[in-house]
Amino acid sequence: MSDIIQLLPDNIANQIAAGEVIQRPASAVKELLENAVDAGATEVRLIIQDAGKQLVQVVDNGKGMSGTDARMSFERHATSKIRNIDDLFQIRTMGFRGEALASIAAVSQVELRTKRAEDELGTYIEIDNSVVKLQEPCSANNGTSIAMKNLFFNVPARRNFLKSNAAEMRHIVDEFMHVALAFPQVFFSMTSNGQQVFHLERGNLKQRIVQLLGTPYNARLVSVQEHTDYLDITGFVGKPETAKKTRGDQYLFVNNRYIRSAYLHHAIMNAYQDLIPADAYPMYVLFFDLDPAHIDINVHPTKQEIKFDDEKIMYAFVQAAVKHALAQYSITPTLDFDLDPHVQQLDAINKPFTEDKQQYATSSSLFHTFTQKHQAHFIDKNSGLKNWKDLMQDTQQDASPGMQPVPRAGAALEIDWTTDFTQIRQQFILVPTNRGFLVVNQQLAHERVLYERLADAAHGKPMATQRSLFPISISCTPADAVLVNDLLPDLQQLGYALEPFGTNSFVVQGTPADVEQGNEKQVIEQLLEQFKHFTSNFKFSKREKLVRSMVSQQSIKAGKILTSKEMHALISSLFACATTNTTIDGAPTYIEFRQEQLTRMFHQ
Repeated sequence: MSDIIQLLPDNIANQIAAGEVIQRPASAVKELLENAVDAGATEVRLIIQDAGKQLVQVVDNGKGMSGTDARMSFERHATSKIRNIDDLFQIRTMGFRGEALASIAAVSQVELRTKRAEDELGTYIEIDNSVVKLQEPCSANNGTSIAMKNLFFNVPARRNFLKSNAAEMRHIVDEFMHVALAFPQVFFSMTSNGQQVFHLERGNLKQRIVQLLGTPYNARLVSVQEHTDYLDITGFVGKPETAKKTRGDQYLFVNNRYIRSAYLHHAIMNAYQDLIPADAYPMYVLFFDLDPAHIDINVHPTKQEIKFDDEKIMYAFVQAAVKHALAQYSITPTLDFDLDPHVQQLDAINKPFTEDKQQYATSSSLFHTFTQKHQAHFIDKNSGLKNWKDLMQDTQQDASPGMQPVPRAGAALEIDWTTDFTQIRQQFILVPTNRGFLVVNQQLAHERVLYERLADAAHGKPMATQRSLFPISISCTPADAVLVNDLLPDLQQLGYALEPFGTNSFVVQGTPADVEQGNEKQVIEQLLEQFKHFTSNFKFSKREKLVRSMVSQQSIKAGKILTSKEMHALISSLFACATTNTTIDGAPTYIEFRQEQLTRMFHQ
């Protein structure tokens, strides 16, 4: 038999290797921006067309390259950063493997102009599918301009896997923000299809954070400054009130390189323990500066995952640094002193605390236990508190076989609409039936009603829009503006009328009929946050995520006092749904107590 193993042609080998580095336009943005920073640029401009599919261009005022270096920079593993194996463990630049330009040239058409300050003329190079088509002297500004055109023109199968322009733009914005946050002393700008998206003047880190993440953070940042022999930790974390239900404002940098680390994120979350809800995420932008010998950044093609030689030390230092910063600024949990209006009607509030009652209270052993020194551990066995845990558990347990989710309500179940429904603890509704009663969870029931109404609108007739008498404008961060533009058609279908109004701004012309007038801005901001909460769930379509976001946002929450009319309307709407007994996530909307089961509970 003849030999069957052979070497791949260079252009095919380059395309295969490029797939590890250049996965989408945002990958090229990352590599080109990092190259500009490594070149010592103080001004970097990013130009995008067609979400990077047609053009990604980076123009910098860095040191530029000679003609020979310009040509060599497109060879695979051509690098100015590595001379021997020891250099690999002292890397402080962004790029070092010499793969970026070679990979870009393998899957696109590239034009390069570059010039050093000491040269009279610069160098112009055209490359197509890894082949140099033209190299000649040219007039050019000091620095480098590199344009990547027609990404994946020679690998159409991979081009077909790119997402929508809005989705690809979100990835580009993310990569731009990573580099811009790491180098606040550098001017950055970004334009997309001729429209400016970012214009970031040089400044300090706090100014850059506010520029990118929004002005609400301006007065809500806590400085982190910890210096040890092993590493330095600097940056900012958000005060607890800035925590959100969604990820997105969390950034970690090691030696100015953006990284992802679930391990370090866990350390930061632990530092916020008892300060924020368990399902909330704090904002942080933290920089770790340490000897490169302690880390390995060459473990992933994008260099966003790294290894530390001692992860336990990193975890301890990070958690301690954030805790120290929060404590230094006297940030502690706050108590909510807002009373339920019904509390004011209780006998204990309304009736006078007479002298007899005062004497009775102060003479009790329980009073002395908590008012005299060194008595807290001497609780009287006869004080009535002996079995308090049992008492609380008895009141909170599901308690009986009679409490069970009802399957699809059939003709056998009839609601007594002639009686008033009763609201319990501003969370549940007691509904009499012909065979007992239902305990309805008001929020979960409303979620089912909203979901069926919004799902029908999303896939059929659009919801009615209530036009605003006085349209308002809302400003978004650039990343959120990209998201809103992507969602505009779906928002219109669900009753929101938004129109672009300048850079990163929109005019709200109308909202769904059940959105309170004057509250449009807050409603849309909360809707965006809720939508981002679902973005990591790939089993839902974009429209389904939006519907679920609106359901979560608009549903009646626990603590909302309902009138008799509102309770009747909610229960009527629930039993008009195609599915009545469960939410979209499978939780029961109500529990049924039957007469015979109640009787058995009392041993009758």
